[in-house]
Amino acid sequence: MTAQATTTPSAQTLSQLNDHFGLAGVLAFREKDGLLFADITTPAATGSLCLQGAHLLAWQPAGQQPVIFLSQKSDMTPGKPIRGGVPLLFPWFGPRHDGKEGPMHGFARTQNWNLQFAALAGEDLHLTFTQGPTDLTRSLGFDHFRLAYEVAIGHTLKLKLTVANDGAEPLLFEEGMHSYFCVQDVHEITITGLDGTTYIDKKDEFKKKPQVAGPMHITAPTDRVYLDTTSSLVIHDPAERREITIEKVNSDTTVVWNPWGEMPDIQPNGWHEFVCVETVNAGDQSISLAPGKTHTMESHVSVKKLTV
Repeated sequence: MTAQATTTPSAQTLSQLNDHFGLAGVLAFREKDGLLFADITTPAATGSLCLQGAHLLAWQPAGQQPVIFLSQKSDMTPGKPIRGGVPLLFPWFGPRHDGKEGPMHGFARTQNWNLQFAALAGEDLHLTFTQGPTDLTRSLGFDHFRLAYEVAIGHTLKLKLTVANDGAEPLLFEEGMHSYFCVQDVHEITITGLDGTTYIDKKDEFKKKPQVAGPMHITAPTDRVYLDTTSSLVIHDPAERREITIEKVNSDTTVVWNPWGEMPDIQPNGWHEFVCVETVNAGDQSISLAPGKTHTMESHVSVKKLTV
């Protein structure tokens, strides 16, 4: 089953999305409070996305508990960031570093993306979203780029962000998939795959520190930027009796974050229920993309049940 791309560059409407891309029993679109959402049901998994930010809100493989955390208090308002899910960060990570004004984590996560392709292949639903220059991006100095974001929802979650430079000068950018993963209790989890790395500790004056050998435990407010990290990472969640594996492609930075306390847009004690393990290129590992070239970064997420 395949839905063909629309050729119009203008904002898509609910009726256009359902007419061009709806797949009976698999993919349906709805509107709520000015935002457009896609609801997904396949033999392998369920999920949902918001077209603002091409923001993945949920992914639950068949036979598993939910894997993606979404705050119950997230502000689902046009133009406002969504707390949880997988926000897409571009063209900078965190505050803008060149001293100019700009929204936190860039503009990609709060702008509408266009859906260009939807197809069910086997048990996996494949979606492709695109974004290009707008009045907002031009006002921020970004007028010669194109983004394509491919999402495959099945037993494995595959996320693929491609950046193209249409300009005559190199395009310097940061990028990130700010993934929030559900865990039973953040106090009990460990993360492996970071041995031998160095991280910037944003909770301790941005000092560079070596990662202690062995599994990483989160025991306090944590915001670490791990450098030169290309290996797969595993979240060990013994209380849920599962492991979540994140495989990265063309990502040299990993960010691990948990606030370890209450936040206004997260339900009480909600911080116990997630950890962010983010696929990123940032800081010294920003991307300088030559004119006419493309760069692709990927994150593949899988879940393994544990019998003991």
